[in-house]
Amino acid sequence: MTMNRVLVTGGAGFIGSHLCEHLLRTGRRVTVVDNLDDFYDPRLKRANLEAIRTAGEYDFHAVDIRDASRLEEAFRQARPEVVVHLAARAGVRPSLLYPELYASVNIDGTLCLLELSRKYQVRQFVFASSSSVYGQFNRVPFAEADPINKPLSVYAATKAAGEMLAFTYSHLYQLPTICLRIFTAFGPRQRPDLAIRRFAQLIQEGRELPVFGDGSMSRDYTYVTDVVAGIDRALASSFPFEIFNLGNSRPVRLDYMIDTLERALGKTAKRTYLPSGPAEMPVTFASLDKSRELLGYTPKVNFEEGIRLFVDWFAGG
Repeated sequence: MTMNRVLVTGGAGFIGSHLCEHLLRTGRRVTVVDNLDDFYDPRLKRANLEAIRTAGEYDFHAVDIRDASRLEEAFRQARPEVVVHLAARAGVRPSLLYPELYASVNIDGTLCLLELSRKYQVRQFVFASSSSVYGQFNRVPFAEADPINKPLSVYAATKAAGEMLAFTYSHLYQLPTICLRIFTAFGPRQRPDLAIRRFAQLIQEGRELPVFGDGSMSRDYTYVTDVVAGIDRALASSFPFEIFNLGNSRPVRLDYMIDTLERALGKTAKRTYLPSGPAEMPVTFASLDKSRELLGYTPKVNFEEGIRLFVDWFAGG
């Protein structure tokens, strides 16, 4: 099943720009919705939009997903068959500082999109959730059937709420919906606040790296092309409602991540160890059994190769 008219929220962002390029190169008609906010430098997002343009022409709407009337105008013009909802206020630590903003964007904005998708009879809604929804959970690897009722951050709670709203619209209005729990994406165009890019910048400049905890915290780093492939697999599927993990199923310790960056950059990091916060999960680790079986999702890029590819981009930028 191929649906040609795709509306992507957050399309000027890290994952979104890679996805939009892929969609254009595979013959889809793309509409990008992004408000180009200042969570990080909007110039980076505009550069992403230019990168997308190299893959083909697309329509762009500079719209906040909470602005129902302007968002509806984008829907009216695009008449999307599928919506890929990537836009969000992201980040665990910032969500503790701005809880109202995170709830407004991530919950109210998602509700606005679901309501318009119902109204315009969208044939599929794909929601970008997060590995952070697994929260305070001891069993690894994390499987989609595990409970998510103990989120450790406001950000995680808003993503869990988004999944619940998605199920509600699937149940009430037969809106086919897939929630993708993305595990720590990395690669070219990564947001400057995310650890790998931030640490690469600090190492390059000879500045100190803030290392939270003792270095044993582990993340299931997933290269961006694997995330895009997983989203595309979701677009080719047909389910009333499903949840899938998109990860690499190989947790990487924080200290090993820094070691690998050092080798790739050819420089030594200056590490400053700080206490870890209560919102941080000690490990993320995706079970891919369900994603492999039902989506045919198999990650291709291992962590070390992904770091090499990222540093090639970073050093050339």
